[in-house]
Amino acid sequence: MQLVPLAIDVVLSEGDTSPTLTTPWSGDTGAFRLGPVEVHVEVGPNRTKWSVANQATGAVGIRSVALVYRLMDSTPPIRMFRNGYQSWSPTATAVLGLDVDPSTLGGHELLRAAHHADQRPARAGELRSEWTTVLADDAPGESPLLVGFMGGDHHDGTLRLVPGTDPGQPAPELRAEAFLGDATLASGRVRILHDVVHNGGGPGVSELLEEWATSIGREAGARTQADYQVGWCSWYQYFHQVTEHDLLANLTEADRWPFDVFQIDDGYQAAIGDWLDTSDQFPSDLSGLASAIRGAGRTPGLWLAPFLVAPDSEVAQRHPDWLARRTVGGVDRGPLRTWWNPAWGGGLDGYMYGLDTTHPDALSHLEHVAAAVVDAGFPYLKLDFTFSPSVDGGYADPGQTPAERVRSGFDALRRGAGSDAFLLGCGVPLAHVVGVVDANRIGPDVAPVWALGRDEEIVPGYLGTQPATAHALTNTLSRSWMHRNLWLNDPDCLMLRSSDTALGPESARTWARAVAVSGGMALVSDDLSLLDGKARALLDEVIALGRASDDAARQGRPARCPDLLDGPSPSRLHSIGGSTLETDPTTGTTREWSTRDPT
Repeated sequence: MQLVPLAIDVVLSEGDTSPTLTTPWSGDTGAFRLGPVEVHVEVGPNRTKWSVANQATGAVGIRSVALVYRLMDSTPPIRMFRNGYQSWSPTATAVLGLDVDPSTLGGHELLRAAHHADQRPARAGELRSEWTTVLADDAPGESPLLVGFMGGDHHDGTLRLVPGTDPGQPAPELRAEAFLGDATLASGRVRILHDVVHNGGGPGVSELLEEWATSIGREAGARTQADYQVGWCSWYQYFHQVTEHDLLANLTEADRWPFDVFQIDDGYQAAIGDWLDTSDQFPSDLSGLASAIRGAGRTPGLWLAPFLVAPDSEVAQRHPDWLARRTVGGVDRGPLRTWWNPAWGGGLDGYMYGLDTTHPDALSHLEHVAAAVVDAGFPYLKLDFTFSPSVDGGYADPGQTPAERVRSGFDALRRGAGSDAFLLGCGVPLAHVVGVVDANRIGPDVAPVWALGRDEEIVPGYLGTQPATAHALTNTLSRSWMHRNLWLNDPDCLMLRSSDTALGPESARTWARAVAVSGGMALVSDDLSLLDGKARALLDEVIALGRASDDAARQGRPARCPDLLDGPSPSRLHSIGGSTLETDPTTGTTREWSTRDPT
């Protein structure tokens, strides 16, 4: 396969319209005028530097800028590794002409906004991947081809693969799109875009992704040196109904368990957005809760959804100017709703407003909240639903891209928490936070069930985003190359309990083994009083093998998935730390399992 330059295009933002301007491009270095903007391209052997400048007398809104290539000498079927947008977004392999982008099936705009850089539906027949992709075809001896963006904190990078549109040249087309999300560019200003790289001709898929991630991590200052994490979290046993009594009961039980971190999840807060006040179910304040956990010899951890605000929260009532706006035709229609969770209530049946992370006072508020919870005794923060600032809307600074809005919020939280705090991203657009978080969730939520049937799909096309252990397994294998290159991977919690669950013992073991081989964080989220000696033995096995795999990742060899492009759901994971796993993703059984003594 060869990438042959074809065109450069720009999608502008003009009111409610998005005109597309295109110019032919043969791969030369140069400046290309498209209406009011000029795109400058500097082409190297495997890396293209580029920028966009506003040549008009007034500000210009830009939805996206793209380099368009033909994929020549390719033999169908073309397989595309689709890296999902954020933590929970499905990541696996799709086939051009067979699979579809879920946005073409699902009509729920909030869900599209959460799982794609561009929340508008994709074109018919189009496949897309965020930040990076690997392409492969069926030509004998043909090497896979990686295409990716060398960054993600200034704008998103989306790779769009479509069937050929020229009847005389039916080769597929790949669009490397710098997604700016309608950000305005002032007259005379230049925006530097993230370099586009491509690499092929030798190494396998995992090696290509590792090399790319290593380069990204090095250039962005990735925080990859935190200790291997073992901990307990309240979520998957108690969910929103957790009480202080539940917490303290498990803290007492934890004396017999090897946890470093003890994390309180969603349910302790007075309201979404009012993070410094506890609910009626938690008589103690944050300092008292942290003191109890620290007194038991554990590191206190706390959950926040820092960019969401309940409509009836104190912060929303006192500071309506901190909220992002919903604009229609340039008219302000009120606060922007960026998520929906009925269990949170909030005054609008679970709809949550989004904090405007371009507003200086809102950023000061985030910095204050992070500093306050760390001062209260919580140096470990799980930051959830953090895609919120990426949703299309009206923001105080219209010149910031969705990526910059997310990053600004995270930077404020890091400033407040301090450099020594451990920040775990969740529900986060992954490209935006390299160098600011210590760990990231890299898959959907697990659940006390292995898989879901099609009849359980809530929104067409988005079944893979729903909580199920099989979905977490797919992403754990598909994103194993991120571990210790970009951050510590958090596969999500183990499921150890044998009661109050529909997850069979073999499936629970398969999932535990996948977490172990990945080398990612080992977290438990069960009522510890329900666990027996078998559960403890399984956790001990996960920790021993996980530490060995994590040590290998520290040396530059994270666990590898050898069948990443072989089908829709990968099944194999291998670590030089001493373990190999082959699963049946459909049933949750282990087909092959081998270990060496990690000592």
